[in-house]
Amino acid sequence: MTAEPETAVLWDMDGVICDSASCHYLAWNRMMARKGILVTEEVFRGGFGQRTDAFISSLVGGEVSPAEIQNIALEKERYFRRIVRGCLEPLPGVVPLLNSLREVGYRMALASSAPQANISLTLNELDITGYFETVVSGDDVTDGKPSPQIFLLAAQRLGVTPARCLVIEDAVVGVTAARRAGMFCLAVTNTHPAERLVAADLVVSSLAEVNTDVIKNIFKKSKGVTG
Repeated sequence: MTAEPETAVLWDMDGVICDSASCHYLAWNRMMARKGILVTEEVFRGGFGQRTDAFISSLVGGEVSPAEIQNIALEKERYFRRIVRGCLEPLPGVVPLLNSLREVGYRMALASSAPQANISLTLNELDITGYFETVVSGDDVTDGKPSPQIFLLAAQRLGVTPARCLVIEDAVVGVTAARRAGMFCLAVTNTHPAERLVAADLVVSSLAEVNTDVIKNIFKKSKGVTG
């Protein structure tokens, strides 16, 4: 099969392409311990997919200046990049799906709330940079997910209408953002259970279950839950 004309797949990164959660969790706790704040796993999971500045505001609470938020964010991401080197592997099904989508002609972009430095490191570590025509990071937008801004910008850069885009997400805020962008959505239960992701067109337990026929069917507005 070949892709339908001018269709695109927009990939989230953390929790979709790779499992970096444990490294982020450790980095957050190292950073926030300096402020006497414990980041529980529940709080961390609840913030997954958000922009870093929004998550910091929720952790610190009260009045916190933009400069302080920026300093905390920069230091936390430095911790993360030191921790994560040599520890990343693509999640099951990711590389085969990237290959098959490229072979049949789907346009592809990465749209992640992560800072550009994290994205560049991750893509290089996994050796998958060449699959994406464009990369949109949290640095490129003013509003984080569940705002649709990041996905709309990715579609604009590709020159593909939002109605012909499919987003691959693992986070509730990401699914919401895809819906608000007017895009199709495939959700994978790497971070949240299926019942929290039901707003997606299809929910799977692993991208190893997904092939180009599945993607094509989503564009035909098929719905369901597998896995």
